[in-house]
Amino acid sequence: MSITQAPGLPLPSTWRPLRLQTLVLVRWLAVAGQTIGVFFVAFGLGFEVPLAACFALIAASAALNIWLVLKLGVAHRPSPLFAASQIVFDLAQLGGLLALTGGLQNPFSILLLAPVAVSATTLPRQPTFAIALLAVLIASIISVWHLPLPWAPGEQLVFNRIYVIGIWVSIVCGVAFISAYAMRVAHDSRQIADALAATELALSHKEQLSALDGLAAAAAHELGTPLSTIALAAKEMRADAPPGSDLAADVELIIEQAARCRQILAKLRNLGNDGGDPFAAVPLPDLLAEVMRPHQERGKHIEVRANADSGPAPVIKRSVGMLYGLGNLIENAADFARTNVEVEAAWDEDAVSVTITDDGPGFAPELIDRLGEPYLTSRPRDPQGPDTNDGGGLGLGVFIAKTLLERTGGRLAFHNIAPNGHARVRIVWPRSAVEAQ
Repeated sequence: MSITQAPGLPLPSTWRPLRLQTLVLVRWLAVAGQTIGVFFVAFGLGFEVPLAACFALIAASAALNIWLVLKLGVAHRPSPLFAASQIVFDLAQLGGLLALTGGLQNPFSILLLAPVAVSATTLPRQPTFAIALLAVLIASIISVWHLPLPWAPGEQLVFNRIYVIGIWVSIVCGVAFISAYAMRVAHDSRQIADALAATELALSHKEQLSALDGLAAAAAHELGTPLSTIALAAKEMRADAPPGSDLAADVELIIEQAARCRQILAKLRNLGNDGGDPFAAVPLPDLLAEVMRPHQERGKHIEVRANADSGPAPVIKRSVGMLYGLGNLIENAADFARTNVEVEAAWDEDAVSVTITDDGPGFAPELIDRLGEPYLTSRPRDPQGPDTNDGGGLGLGVFIAKTLLERTGGRLAFHNIAPNGHARVRIVWPRSAVEAQ
């Protein structure tokens, strides 16, 4: 057994377009904070600040915001390059303000990390690395070339050079850590979001099929009465029609087509018998037999066994999630088994379990602890096994099955039962969670 993919699904994206409104809002917050900070230092503390130059930089940010909103609109989705250019502008503008107010000696120099954090969580890897390097470059420049730190008139505050170097090192370390950590966390979050979307899509498709079965049965029921009336009227017309006439031939055609319609409606009434009604309840062995039936034509022997020593089989609430999840795992086992797949059901007063075992190459040992994670790919270790395209895909099959079965209250465990493979998946539910009342 290995990890199958969900066909037609893209790999998790490394970047999702932000609305321009988000970038504009962040910049407005920066403009407000910078304005309050400059006013407080200049007029609240009475320190000497180059007000004209500082407010020129702040006004440039405000003007850019206004131009972007009027030109593109807040709902615009910028490209990665455009979004990166906006963050570069914010970083350069902040560097200019720091250079006018003491460089790295300014306690607000720590804000150089903010644009890097925004980039790491919203942009692809290459623009993020470029912005991180720019932040380090700006920190290096303003550590050497800057105006004095605003202080009380007539006094000069002097920092030891080693202290300034320490601030520079801390900013560089912060840039490196935030870039790596935030990118990793954001990527994992996008993976989970994409995979959960795939799970919801798979479940939605199954529910739509079940709903279609019900609509077909209802349509067959409603059409049955008028069709019977048409057939009855046609038979009466046949008795009155002259033999061998065109009218008699037309009446025979109507009767034949009415009979054909009845056959089609009979098939529509029985559509729900294969997939099962999601609101019905069946004994556990029957449910497993139903799930594995579509996979018996894969050239592998699939056997369902039940532990009959624990009393009557529990009657299970059939749900779309359980049908799809169990079917996915059985399909997975049939794909990678050499000849046999065993599905064993067991139960007692407290719990119900299903164990799926195949005689294939098994799970790769290095992946067992991570099975159930989205986009976890693998390749069959047996060179005589299935095509690697089945096992080296997106790795969503096990994730979807695990997610759906856990929603029904089950807990999954994966392991190999032999050194040469033989993968086994065991699902255990509290009996009260799945048994029909």
